[in-house]
Amino acid sequence: MNDIPKPREQLFGDLWEYSTAPQGSEFVQYRDEYGHFIDGEFVDSEEWFDSTNPATEETLARFGVAGEETVDEAVSAARRAFEGPWGSMAASERAKYIFRIGRMIKEKAREFAVLETMDGGKPIRESRDVDIPLVAAHFFHYAGWADKLEYAFPGVDDPEPVGVCGQVIPWNFPLLMLAWKVAPALACGNTVVLKPAETTPLTAMKFAELLQEAGLPDGVVNFVNGAGDTGSTLVGHPDVDKVAFTGSTEVGKIIQKTVAGTDTKLTLELGGKGSNIVFEDAAIDQAIEGIVDGIFFNQGHVCCAGSRLLVEESIHDEVVSKLRHRMSTLRVGDPLDKNTDVGAINSEQQLDKITRLVGVGQDEGCDIHQIDCDLPETGYYFRPTIFTGVTPSHRIAQEEIFGPVLSVMTFRTPSEAVEKANNTPYGLACGIWSDKGSKLFDVAGRLDCGVVWGNTYNQFDPASPFGGYKESGFGREGGRQGLLDYMKHS
Repeated sequence: MNDIPKPREQLFGDLWEYSTAPQGSEFVQYRDEYGHFIDGEFVDSEEWFDSTNPATEETLARFGVAGEETVDEAVSAARRAFEGPWGSMAASERAKYIFRIGRMIKEKAREFAVLETMDGGKPIRESRDVDIPLVAAHFFHYAGWADKLEYAFPGVDDPEPVGVCGQVIPWNFPLLMLAWKVAPALACGNTVVLKPAETTPLTAMKFAELLQEAGLPDGVVNFVNGAGDTGSTLVGHPDVDKVAFTGSTEVGKIIQKTVAGTDTKLTLELGGKGSNIVFEDAAIDQAIEGIVDGIFFNQGHVCCAGSRLLVEESIHDEVVSKLRHRMSTLRVGDPLDKNTDVGAINSEQQLDKITRLVGVGQDEGCDIHQIDCDLPETGYYFRPTIFTGVTPSHRIAQEEIFGPVLSVMTFRTPSEAVEKANNTPYGLACGIWSDKGSKLFDVAGRLDCGVVWGNTYNQFDPASPFGGYKESGFGREGGRQGLLDYMKHS
């Protein structure tokens, strides 16, 4: 085998340490407690829980727990708004409200970014440069569709809203997942009851304050806080016409059973075990950046993360060598530091899961490599990790770890790459790296996944649909396709 070229190193790279570049948080304002947001007002709760900053383990605020009565009040408020002012409003007027929400998010972008980082643990660079701009873009995009629904799908005549939508979102992209669900629902003339994740409800409550400032009619968007029991009550409510859920496959299966046999429409965006497929003709340095972004972005808390790396056998050693070198430059630490690449794990429970599955990988005989860095003494952190010597039968190659952990495997032919990429119960996203467009499109057409990126990874646009196959769910969010399940049509 030819000698593997040593990755180029910056000669001046060890002459200094990075100074901290903290993002101030003194200017952000939020309440000490939030109950729920129903019919345009914040309401108290009889039961409460604390939400903590995963980087410091400090309590940010306390939030209410919605029981059956509270959920029923929220659904009733949404029904009144649907049958009243919102349902009778001209589509062009609804579009103005949606556009106004997008504009106000841009005006408050820095505050939302800081709160998203404090509440979820992701680096401020990601909240500031990715999450919040995409949130605003989704509202702008669907504001444009609100009065053009009859042109969205050829053959779909006289589209009508479905009614009251019950929506449950995860903790990895709290505000972005809210936008993915609320914006198309409002554009189609529906009303919403949404339950944020119990570990990241803060930005949803700040969004509720924004809705008050925007003058959105009461009851159009309602929020109920709580854990799994609250979500179960919402999705099983008899007056909910449409359920949209993003989260784990296990919970998605339960929801599907709950609504089976009813007239409730359902979309599910569930787990994933995405593959990054790197061919020997790829631009390897470019691919390395895509691999790092694919698995270490948001600490690996991404349903479409490229958590499996399939490398053509002839370049395996070179890719792994360059990847390890690139990993050594990652900075793990305070999410509010603008220099931080990998922030805090969202919760202690998720950290325990990641630690347990990494232990499984070691017990199964895989070779582990973790970066050498000091972790903060407080908070929930995990070192970026790669495993080599992995086979498709290993648990770490099959189970969704949802953390900064990459499994590396090899292949010899495009057909073998496709077979290994499809050897998973999931089918959400994959990436392909090749200099040959014909090879890229041929492989993409044989992959059982809803999203395929070519020579890039984790690229999102509100005009592009997103969703999966198999145990990654069904239905699409984003683009014209994201409107379809929020409409009745003949």
